Amino acid sequence: MTFVQIIDCKTSRVEDLNRLMDRWVEQTKGKRTATHSIVGKDRSDASHVVEIVEFPSYDVAMRNSQLPETDRIFREMVALCDEMPTFTDLDVVRDEQMYKAASRRFFELVSMPGELPPLDEVFAEGYHDHDPSNPTDAVGMDAVRREAEMWRSAFDFTFTVDDQIADGDRVCTRWTWNGTHVGDFMGIQPTGMEVSMTGMVVHRFREDGKAVEGWWQYDMLGLMGQLGAVEG
Repeated sequence: MTFVQIIDCKTSRVEDLNRLMDRWVEQTKGKRTATHSIVGKDRSDASHVVEIVEFPSYDVAMRNSQLPETDRIFREMVALCDEMPTFTDLDVVRDEQMYKAASRRFFELVSMPGELPPLDEVFAEGYHDHDPSNPTDAVGMDAVRREAEMWRSAFDFTFTVDDQIADGDRVCTRWTWNGTHVGDFMGIQPTGMEVSMTGMVVHRFREDGKAVEGWWQYDMLGLMGQLGAVEG
């Protein structure tokens, strides 16, 4: 679960605090585990400064706090503040940007040439896939990989993400798929044809940013028409 720490302090030495943060970044290069950090100044009180630091998880944040450089920078930060800073620790329970990035990453992974990369980067182990073109849903990582490999053995393809909309724990991605028919596909022998189709998928995510369910809609009839399997 993504973890965020908010550091709230009062200081008349904002520029010195900024330089201190720059030094912390430089001294912990290659060791610092924070994935994102911003510093904001209160518009109504220039001495009120808030730093927001994001980590992949609480445990990772604790490893970062144990770095000797972090401890030294913290003591210097306290010396720059007019009073003791306060810390607020937050477990992130909703991050729509993270969900959108994970959905986009799936399309990158499944399109990669060569061996199919692990999908557990973006999918939970019990991921449940709803695809109207399949008689049964694909449930679990093994079933999802078999489904992906079926498409990958039949086509060399790429996805273009045309649009994404996030709402709560769900992301809708509108995409365009372009492929070359290089292998057997539902009994249709390879034709070498360049084909394309459009579609959408809605992914539902859990708090750690991994998808647990997906619902697909795409123009399978149009694809079969391009392959000559049905009349246009």
